[in-house]
Amino acid sequence: MKNFLTKSLLVLFGLLIVSCASVKVAADYDKEADFNSYKTFAFFKTGIDKAEISDLDKRRILRAIESELLAKGFTKSENPDMLVSIFTKSQQRINVYNNTWGWANFGPRWGYNNQTIVSSNPEGTLYIDLIDMEKKELIWQGMGTGYISKKMDKKEEQIKEFVMKIMEKYPPGEKQ
Repeated sequence: MKNFLTKSLLVLFGLLIVSCASVKVAADYDKEADFNSYKTFAFFKTGIDKAEISDLDKRRILRAIESELLAKGFTKSENPDMLVSIFTKSQQRINVYNNTWGWANFGPRWGYNNQTIVSSNPEGTLYIDLIDMEKKELIWQGMGTGYISKKMDKKEEQIKEFVMKIMEKYPPGEKQ
């Protein structure tokens, strides 16, 4: 029984860790791009307008990106070296948990209770694209996948964290 309790606690702890993971990030980039040559940026309005999210969330994301780039020493410019664009995707994530717990009396025999829990959560992916202005080529793409609360008082903070985690991957080759 002690072994069963220990295993149950480990499974519960593992589920808590997985459910608390806020943003999973990845990045890809052009290995021939000289990232030290980029000093200025502007937002690529045409690309941003295509993102299928509310204008309020777009502004939140763009403010967070701007803040991150300024903190990295970039300057916003009318004549930029680099354009910044975003796009988003969303999907339903289905979670299935098989839960075995406790002993139960099933009439003539004893056994474990088994319970399957199925839930779905909307999961979103934010892509941040950095484009070489002169060549009109994608030089870096960061991607973050996770959940954003529908609670308005937490949304701005979560978007900032989302963007910060993605932008930690820029520039490539820097110690992450």
